[in-house]
Amino acid sequence: MRPTINVVSDDLIDKILDEAKRVLSEIGVEVRGAQLRRRLLDHGLPMDRQSERILFPPDVVDQAIASTPRTFTLFNRDGGPHAELGSDNVHFVPGSSGLKVLDHRTSETRLANTRDFAEYVRLADGLPNIAYLATAFSTNDDIEPQVSDAWRLYLCLTHSLKPVVSGAFTEHGVPRMAEMMQLFRHDREDLIQRPMSIFTITATGMFRYSEDSCQNLLDCVECGIPIEVVPVTLMGLIAPVTLVGATVFHTSDVLAGLTMAQIVKPGAPVLFGGAPAAFHMRAATSPMIAVEALHLDMAYVAVAKSLGLPTQSYMALSEGKFLDAQAGAETFGSALLAALAGVNSVSGPGMLDYVLVFSLEKLVFDDELCGQALHFVREMKPVEDLPTVDLVRRLLDDQHMITADHTMKHWPNELYLPGAVIDRQNRENWAKAGAPTLAERTRQEVERRLAAYTPPEIDEGIEAEMQRIISAGLRGDDPLPEIPEFSNNGGNRGERRGRGRRQTRRSRG
Repeated sequence: MRPTINVVSDDLIDKILDEAKRVLSEIGVEVRGAQLRRRLLDHGLPMDRQSERILFPPDVVDQAIASTPRTFTLFNRDGGPHAELGSDNVHFVPGSSGLKVLDHRTSETRLANTRDFAEYVRLADGLPNIAYLATAFSTNDDIEPQVSDAWRLYLCLTHSLKPVVSGAFTEHGVPRMAEMMQLFRHDREDLIQRPMSIFTITATGMFRYSEDSCQNLLDCVECGIPIEVVPVTLMGLIAPVTLVGATVFHTSDVLAGLTMAQIVKPGAPVLFGGAPAAFHMRAATSPMIAVEALHLDMAYVAVAKSLGLPTQSYMALSEGKFLDAQAGAETFGSALLAALAGVNSVSGPGMLDYVLVFSLEKLVFDDELCGQALHFVREMKPVEDLPTVDLVRRLLDDQHMITADHTMKHWPNELYLPGAVIDRQNRENWAKAGAPTLAERTRQEVERRLAAYTPPEIDEGIEAEMQRIISAGLRGDDPLPEIPEFSNNGGNRGERRGRGRRQTRRSRG
């Protein structure tokens, strides 16, 4: 039996779905993207003449739900299967949308640059409990904003084989990024069959999809890129403060995006996602990690699972400003809830301060917390321990079970032994080791992993072509930023402009 959590009754889920479909059919959605809007009208969807909102009849929504895949597979850069999304499979992935980094060397919070992002990818590449990457934070300190999304994707593709959660931050950014990813496949159809990325489509609230979101959804689906539909449902501000009402609002937004995707291309992979938050009435902030927001996460995931749809959520993160007790408590509590709920793609590790700040130290700490959450939700079943009477006899004979055959055989799989960032020493040994604080342990682990990083091979022609694609989108004359290279002791070994380490040529796909 796998540990689970259930926060919504089946009867209430049915009522939530019925009401969400009623909202979509009677109120509708403001679809601001002209091309997508035309596709929906051409498909036969009605429009409210007064509000000009697109209406979604229940049978159209039901047909879209039926055509959405229940599972799909993400492949790595070289084309091998990497992660299956669906059922109760849980994958933790760094959070996205950060604007700044918490520098682990200076403890300064500042705008991020290319060096920061390259270090992040090199670090995340080796973390065992971070299933795949995300274009986690902006690098607008040294790259033009209109190509910064493609530049971050380039840094991921040149420094790691792991798949990527990404997205375009301009109305026409998807084709450029799709063209880059297609370089690692035989052709466009091969990229569709073996996707290496999930792109985020944000529902902007107030039952509205912006011009950017509409065009990105249309481009992603036509390019075969799986999408996660992620409403930012603000409880008490643009959604009801009550859980059931907020869940109806959230479900309506996601089903609208899912239905539009299926109208464009039936069978398009879609994650039923979200990044809900509770509006704090005193501080006027919107914490995603508020207990009410977590409850909403669990509720909409339950709705999605009742439909058999793959899921995504923003959890395993913190609103704290540093890696402290608040950050640890918020991250582990929400990571464990996500694992219990079977959320397929959990966005959050590494994030602080309302998903505005990314921390490498927190990322290595979160890797351990995510590992423990994944360990907790393993299936509980007998492992040569029923009947138990022989184990009791062994204990009574030896007064311990440390060297018992059963212990020696099973402890490597049954016990989760955390790494150095988690303090499991007794006080005497901890003091002998210099009494390292959490900040010191995580900083040392970041540097150790960066020093141990080994870059993947990449075809020089592919790398040069990605640079050309990005450069074509630049408006100014500045060259692409320099990407640092590091020696095996973590020190700077010089920099190259607009390129990572080059290896021998290799075949595609």
